[in-house]
Amino acid sequence: MDFFLGLPLGWAIAALFGGAMIRSNATYWLGRGVAAGCRHTRLGKHVDAPLMRRAEAMMARFGPFAVTLCFLTVGLQTAVIGSSGIARMPLRRFLPAVIAGSLIWAVVYATVGLAAIAAWFALILASPWAAAGAAVAIAAVVLLLVKRKRRARRNQTAADDGGAPVWAGGPVER
Repeated sequence: MDFFLGLPLGWAIAALFGGAMIRSNATYWLGRGVAAGCRHTRLGKHVDAPLMRRAEAMMARFGPFAVTLCFLTVGLQTAVIGSSGIARMPLRRFLPAVIAGSLIWAVVYATVGLAAIAAWFALILASPWAAAGAAVAIAAVVLLLVKRKRRARRNQTAADDGGAPVWAGGPVER
């Protein structure tokens, strides 16, 4: 991490972009290999089933959006990119999507992401108790925001039902 922090911004973005491209393309081709390998086993009849053909058609149509946007998530990148390989997304759709996603990821990570991670590690090294307190505070804020959103959604549902009381099973009829 210190290596990237010491680089000029352009070089850091280029290095992160290259790493993201290598990782995502390796994952895609691993998925393609798994799908091809399954065709030579008892699973072959499932890989060529109508359901899989529909999944491949959907991946060809909507997959590029999912591939690009998965770079903005944590924990879904490998699943989405591997799935695009398994579903045999055409390269003419995969490559532009993965280039755009890798570039977005590299810029975000090189500017905001690395600085946030460096600050977090500095806080942990300086005071583990402060880091634990910050983690609890962040979790409390997220919990508060989630509860507030659920309450607003519940109130909106009640307003849409003409003000009927709402309970877990739905509106109560009067």
